[in-house]
Amino acid sequence: MATTELQMSPQLEQIHGEIRDLFRALSNGFQRLDKMKDSNRQSKQLEELTGKMRECKRLIKEFDREIKDEESKNPPEVNKQLNDEKQSMIKELNSYVAMRKTYMNTLGNKKIELFDMGAGVSEPTADENVKMASSMSNQELVDHGMKTMDETDQAIERSKKVVEQTIEVGTQTAGTLKGQTDQMGRIVNELDTIQFSIKKASQLVKEIGRQVATDKCIMLFLFLIVCGVIAIIVVKIVNPNNKDIRDIPGLAPPAPSRRLLYLRSPQ
Repeated sequence: MATTELQMSPQLEQIHGEIRDLFRALSNGFQRLDKMKDSNRQSKQLEELTGKMRECKRLIKEFDREIKDEESKNPPEVNKQLNDEKQSMIKELNSYVAMRKTYMNTLGNKKIELFDMGAGVSEPTADENVKMASSMSNQELVDHGMKTMDETDQAIERSKKVVEQTIEVGTQTAGTLKGQTDQMGRIVNELDTIQFSIKKASQLVKEIGRQVATDKCIMLFLFLIVCGVIAIIVVKIVNPNNKDIRDIPGLAPPAPSRRLLYLRSPQ
């Protein structure tokens, strides 16, 4: 179906043009592949063509979504033309997929890497290979393409669920780590407070120790002074004539001994 015969929105026209450009690139790529003799170059060329097929498959799905979004705005005949064009593109894409499998078999690859229409989908081996495009009916190609797209959608949904679960676990882990970080911060602050209190207590103990030592020295000096005074008093009392010892202020010297005269009466 020619592009000019289709009534498309600007968005659909852009997607449709990109798909047609990719189909032309795939056609030219397989033509060049026929002329290559080196197996390494052929493998590299097949990898490039596979990338173009993946991009083409993505655009076809986007094209299908746009058709569904605009379905209510278009007349039924336009929707039918657009869906027929989509089926035609799926058929053409599957023909290139079959051609790729044929070239992979020719290269002697025992494990056929079927065009990746969805992650996690089991792929047939060389002995179970899909029919050649020339031997498959249009409906078989369309059904195969739609089935592969459905498998891709399921794989994408599974991937989304895994991503959501991963994000949820990451959020919970981040919350737990934040709580633990806050708790560690509080513990560090408490340790700093305890360390400060210990330093203040140590300083207070040192000051008390110095005060006690000073009081002991004063008491010792007072004790020595009292002992000296007592010694002086004792010496002064025992030997009042000792001139080497000065009188203690406020302490009267001992009274001199008096002699009583005895007078005998005359007889």
